[in-house]
Amino acid sequence: MATASTMSLLPISHLKQMQQQRRTRLAGALPGKVLVLGRRRRHVVPRARLFGPAIFEASKLKVLFVGVDEEKHPGKLPRTYTLTHSDVTARLTLAVSHTIHAAQLQGWYNRLQRDEVVAEWKKVQGAMSLHVHCHISGGHFLLDLIAPLRYYIFRKELPVVLKAFVHGDGSLFSQHPELEEATVWVYFHSNNPNFNRVECWGPLRDAAAPYDDENATADSPAADAAVATATDERAVRAGQWPRRCPGQCDCCFPPECLIPWPQEHEMAADAGQAPPQ
Repeated sequence: MATASTMSLLPISHLKQMQQQRRTRLAGALPGKVLVLGRRRRHVVPRARLFGPAIFEASKLKVLFVGVDEEKHPGKLPRTYTLTHSDVTARLTLAVSHTIHAAQLQGWYNRLQRDEVVAEWKKVQGAMSLHVHCHISGGHFLLDLIAPLRYYIFRKELPVVLKAFVHGDGSLFSQHPELEEATVWVYFHSNNPNFNRVECWGPLRDAAAPYDDENATADSPAADAAVATATDERAVRAGQWPRRCPGQCDCCFPPECLIPWPQEHEMAADAGQAPPQ
């Protein structure tokens, strides 16, 4: 108590001088070391997660079946996927349903982030294909500012998304393994013409393979070159998109699109291309 009382009577300048002398003595006792007194701060650096390898972890996937038969072929019954991600828990939630699971996309956080991925199965002229939609920019200015980064991240993480589809809907693929050979069409939606595009990712089995630029970062020349090469290889013209039969038929299903986002006709018009018939 006496020591505390004496210290409290010392002038502030004297207290600062004593603290400085203490730091000097400690530094001399630990040559070559940097000693930081006070509370230690921890900084979380997201770079490793954003630009590191994209890895699917089944333990972090939650699957919801909403009114669908787990084994019914999507060429006979509508089937969509709605996948969302939580930055807080790093968990994925996949809803398998007849239409987009709207309840999963509610709330200010989802409307702000727009990091959902939605997809639907289609049968076009007898051939099954999976049509995947990602929102890059548009809606509010924050998304517009980081459109290039969002495009990069969506392309890098998309194999993880496709893995989640296959794993989460495992009963379907067990009963119908040929669906893994279905062609994957990816629609990137953006108000920036550079990122408003459709890409063909080939068979689902190959499209779900890890992104080939795991060792590069988004701001490196290697990453830019890898993305540019992959983009050029997968980009397609409007005339190459799957075309439904002009009238009613049994070889195209479902008769109407299940996802209320811009489709082939709208995206082709935005790009100044002739829309598919």
